[in-house]
Amino acid sequence: MVKINPFVTNGYVSAKYFCDRISEAEMLTRYITNGNNVALISPRRLGKTGLIEHCFLQKQIKNEYYTFLIDIYATKNLQEFVFEFGKGILNSLKPRGKKTWGLFLSCLSSLRASISFDFSGSPSWNLEMGDIKTPTITLDEIFRYLEQADKPCLVSIDEFQVIAKYPENNVEAILRTHIQHCTNVKFIYAGSQRHMMGEIFTNPARPFYQSTAIMDLRPIDIHVYTQFIKKHFEENGKEITEETIHQIYRRFEGVTWYIQFVANLLYTMTAPGEICTIDKVNIAIDNILAQLGFTYSSLLFQLPPKQKEVLMAICKEGKAKEITSSKFLKTYKLTASSVQGAIKGLLDKDFVTCELGEYSIYDKFFESWLKNMIG
Repeated sequence: MVKINPFVTNGYVSAKYFCDRISEAEMLTRYITNGNNVALISPRRLGKTGLIEHCFLQKQIKNEYYTFLIDIYATKNLQEFVFEFGKGILNSLKPRGKKTWGLFLSCLSSLRASISFDFSGSPSWNLEMGDIKTPTITLDEIFRYLEQADKPCLVSIDEFQVIAKYPENNVEAILRTHIQHCTNVKFIYAGSQRHMMGEIFTNPARPFYQSTAIMDLRPIDIHVYTQFIKKHFEENGKEITEETIHQIYRRFEGVTWYIQFVANLLYTMTAPGEICTIDKVNIAIDNILAQLGFTYSSLLFQLPPKQKEVLMAICKEGKAKEITSSKFLKTYKLTASSVQGAIKGLLDKDFVTCELGEYSIYDKFFESWLKNMIG
């Protein structure tokens, strides 16, 4: 039997390869099984989706609920939101048989003519975006299904904050009204941009104000993560020093995906019977950056000059505060107006993130690649 690399970098495999989050999983499970909607907030790549999948596979949820994972990160308007919402529900229901997905399709009268079936009789969501001619009507139908489903439903919407950027200015109100009147479903709103999620859920002027429990996901404790990594090395006849793990953890500020990615490669680089030592960390990271170099070069090339200048300045700072201050502007030979225009574009494109007034490069591998390039 082929052994799986225990440091999973894509998706959720099983509880065996899921590190910690015991108290968070208990809290999230308790919230959603006791009638609460939840706003789950943390930077991207810290493990929100993995935590939600882990909770959805707990016995008390898996056997009693229909669960749906909807990713709206790439959506730009209500029509695209509805498209991903319907697609996510159908794809989750398909393995449960015709009786289950048949009820969903019977509710989608506005799209029935556009749904096709494969040779085995299973439905396929191979619609064109233009098939959703009246998004509000299709949304009504989706919520009608959720209310009529023969089990209670749990819906996770990933990157929920993007709805605030839709050109339709009433999306929050439309969704809030539907959710208020739908008693058979509870929602997890997962978001990675803290300031936007905060605006949606804590601003008294917004429709979702005080409508959810709020969970703030933090990095896994360094000692817990150290034991997790050591255990998986040892179970497979390998060793890794604590010093090595601490180096990775601190370099990537405890962000789960980067730690997993580096640990995955270090595990590959370590033969049974060998000890993985700290000198291998830079070798592993250099290998990763070499693989990503072409992508990063292309991204940088596409940036307008002013955005590139501000990106480089933030990279040199590491954590940049007061980016329109005279000190920052003088150091990097920038103007206040150019910084203000550039930072909006960098935030919108997810090149840069802002946490509590501190700007930093969102992709930590990209940051390392830029620093190597700057020299």
